[in-house]
Amino acid sequence: MSTAALINLVRYGGYQVRGRALLTSRLLQDDKRWTAVCQSSTTERRASRFDPDGSGRPATWDTFGIWDNRIDEPILLPTSIKYGKPIPKISLANVGCATQIGKRKENEDRFDYAQLTDDVLYFAVYDGHGGAAAADFCDKYMEKYIQEFLAQEKNLETVLTKAFLEIDKAFARHAHLSVDATLLNAGTTATVALLRDGIELVVASVGDSRALLCRKGKAIKLTIDHTPERKDEKERIKTCGGFIAWNSLGQPHVNGRLAMTRSIGDLDLKNNGVIAEPETKRVQLHHGSDGFLVLTTDGINFMVNSQEICDFISQCHDPTEAAHVVTEQAIQYGTEDNSTAVIVPFGAWGKYKNSEVSFSFSRSFASSGRWA
Repeated sequence: MSTAALINLVRYGGYQVRGRALLTSRLLQDDKRWTAVCQSSTTERRASRFDPDGSGRPATWDTFGIWDNRIDEPILLPTSIKYGKPIPKISLANVGCATQIGKRKENEDRFDYAQLTDDVLYFAVYDGHGGAAAADFCDKYMEKYIQEFLAQEKNLETVLTKAFLEIDKAFARHAHLSVDATLLNAGTTATVALLRDGIELVVASVGDSRALLCRKGKAIKLTIDHTPERKDEKERIKTCGGFIAWNSLGQPHVNGRLAMTRSIGDLDLKNNGVIAEPETKRVQLHHGSDGFLVLTTDGINFMVNSQEICDFISQCHDPTEAAHVVTEQAIQYGTEDNSTAVIVPFGAWGKYKNSEVSFSFSRSFASSGRWA
């Protein structure tokens, strides 16, 4: 090594040592102050709420705290600026889904999720009855109708209501043109969620499939089952000339046939008060406390209550594992129906856990089912 090279090494090496010592001293004096040290420049970066350490690296879900099983996604900077709070990107790659046939001969459940526009995501479950024709129709065309109305309307609740009514009309046209007469008796539940800007969540539903939000580890129901047990639903059925009959298990059915009062399809009961108009719910997400959204069909709901679903999912490592756990638990608890779950993780995924949860049969059947 030449003398000049050795002198340079000592000189700049000494600068680095002194610089590190100075940085350590400052951090010890004030652990809230960050100083960017750069050998080639003395310019300091400015910190912001979206880049708190001034490192220049994009903020992630770590912004909301440190815990196990976090999902590392970037912050949506323009949207975060718009709403004045950090909002993480929701990646479809992290959505978990599973479906089980149960003891049925055919799986009539369908599920779907997609990115409809740059800022709107779509998630849905459909539970067919009288065959899978209506569920298949919704699975194939619901995205198309929602996209059409998104181009015309800003209000997501209005978009979903129009899409439900229009797809019901389209299925009616399809059924009447078909040579298959059984389509007139086919129908499906529909529970659809739209997420705009990673923060505006709107859910629409007909039938008894459900949507729930897990906030700080607690289940918040976003849908209400449309059954003949509801006074308002029963009155509409009777006003339209329909009647309610109970089967051998004590379950009420419209005209002795249908266990729900709203659905897409079921064309033979449309004149008796069975409608396709959904009930809607709008929620603003709080990613620091909201863990996930889950959509489920009644093969799960009839056996596992909302808080149990939330607790089971909260124990899992990722949404895909969680979807399989929920559907399998429903089978272990005795469901014979098709069971489907779609799980969408939010900012607080993995943050809140109930240490008392156990995967066993030791829980009250009365606390599960359609009423919980």
